[in-house]
Amino acid sequence: MPAPRLTGLIAAAYTPLDELGKVNRRAIHAMTEHLVRDGVDGLYVCGSTGEGMSLSSAERREVAEGYVAAVGRRMPVVIQVGHNSLAEAWELARHAESIGVDAVSATCPSYFPINSVETLVDCMADIAVGAPNLPFYYYHIPALTHSQLDMVEFLRAAAKRIPNLAGIKYTAPTTHEFQACMSLDDGRFDVVWGCDEMLLPALAVGSAGAIGSTYNIAAPLYRSLISAFERHDLVEARHLQMRSIELIRALGAFPFHSAMKATLRLLGIDCGVCRLPQQPLTDQQVAALRDRLSAIGFFEWRESISHESGVSAT
Repeated sequence: MPAPRLTGLIAAAYTPLDELGKVNRRAIHAMTEHLVRDGVDGLYVCGSTGEGMSLSSAERREVAEGYVAAVGRRMPVVIQVGHNSLAEAWELARHAESIGVDAVSATCPSYFPINSVETLVDCMADIAVGAPNLPFYYYHIPALTHSQLDMVEFLRAAAKRIPNLAGIKYTAPTTHEFQACMSLDDGRFDVVWGCDEMLLPALAVGSAGAIGSTYNIAAPLYRSLISAFERHDLVEARHLQMRSIELIRALGAFPFHSAMKATLRLLGIDCGVCRLPQQPLTDQQVAALRDRLSAIGFFEWRESISHESGVSAT
C-alpha cells in the first residue's frame, strides 16, 4: 500500500541549543507547540535548517527523539539522516525507524562529488535499507551538495533499487524539472517543494506539499497564500508571495539561519544561536534585523494574518 503523501506546510524545524551549545530538549517542546499553534502540517528535522550536518550523530538522535516525543503523533515527522559517512547515515535511519517517525530523508554525501545517477542511487540505496519500513525521500539541494544530476533520471533508476522510495524533497528553483518529477509514471512519486520564496510557482505546477525554513516564523502567511491560490485569487496570492520574498530578502541581509533564530527569539521562541561555522548575530545586527522586519511590516502582518487564520500569534 502506498505511504501517505506529505501535504501542506512542513516546517524544516530548527534545532534549539542552550547557552552551552548543547541540544535543548525543553526548547524542542516549546518550538513544537509554537509550530502547532501556527498550523503547520508536519516537521522535517535535522535538515539544513536544523543544522543536521553540524551535529554529532548522538545529538541528531537526541533531536529526533525530542521532536517525536513533543509532536506525539499530531502530525508527520520526517528525519533527515544524510551524512558523508553512509554507515552513519544507515545507523541514523535505523534509529529513526525505531523511534516511530513517519519517514526518513537524506542528502547525498558531498565531500567527495557524486557525478553519476548510478552512484547517487547506490548511496541512497545504502541509506534507505536502514529503515526499510519507512518512506524514503531523497533530499535534492544542489546549492549545498553540488550534485546537479537529473532528478527524473534519478527517480527512474532509484525506483528499481529502493523499494521504499517515496519521492524527493526538491530544493532547487527549477520548476520545470520539479513538474517533470511529479508527472513521472502518472504521478507515482511524492515530490515536495523546498523553496519558500517560490511557493506560488510550485503551486501553479501542481505542488501539494512544501518543506521550508520560513514556515517556522510565517506559516500563517503561507497558509493564506495557499488558500488564495485554491480560490483562484491570484492577485492576493501574488501579494502574499511578495510578502514572503520581502521577508526572505530581509533575513538574507544577514547570515540566514542565524537571522531566523534571532527572529524566533523576537517572537518569544528561544532556540539559542547557530553552531559554528555559522556565526551568531551581534547585538547590533539583531537591532538592524528588527528594524528591517519592522520596515516591511512583518510583526504587524504576522499578527493580523494569524488572527484571520484562527491561530494565535506567538
